[in-house]
Amino acid sequence: MSDWITIAAQAEFPPDTCRTLDIEGVPVAVFNIDCNYYVIENLCTHEAETLSDGETEGLEITCPRHGARFSLVTGAAMSPPAYEPVATFPVRIEAGMVQVRDNRFD
Repeated sequence: MSDWITIAAQAEFPPDTCRTLDIEGVPVAVFNIDCNYYVIENLCTHEAETLSDGETEGLEITCPRHGARFSLVTGAAMSPPAYEPVATFPVRIEAGMVQVRDNRFD
C-alpha cells in the first residue's frame, strides 16, 4: 500500500462517522470528523482489539476492551494500558474520492 489507493467516494463517509475497511490486508478505520479525514490501523496496540467499536470523543478513540485512548491525528497512545501508538495513514481527497496510502515503509 505504498501508492495512493482510492477507497471510496467522499459521499460514502457522512460527517462524524467511522467506516472500516481492509486495504491490502491491513484493517483500517476511516473517520470523518468535522469534514476532516483520519485513517488508523483498526487494532489496539494493547491486545489487538478492534478500535472502531470504541467511542470517539473529539479526536480520540477509546478501545472498547480496556479503555486505552488513542489520538486519531498522531496515533499516540494517550492512556494506559496501551503504551505503543497505533499506525496512522495519510489520507487525501482527489476528485471527490477518498484516497489513503501506507507510508510506514517509505
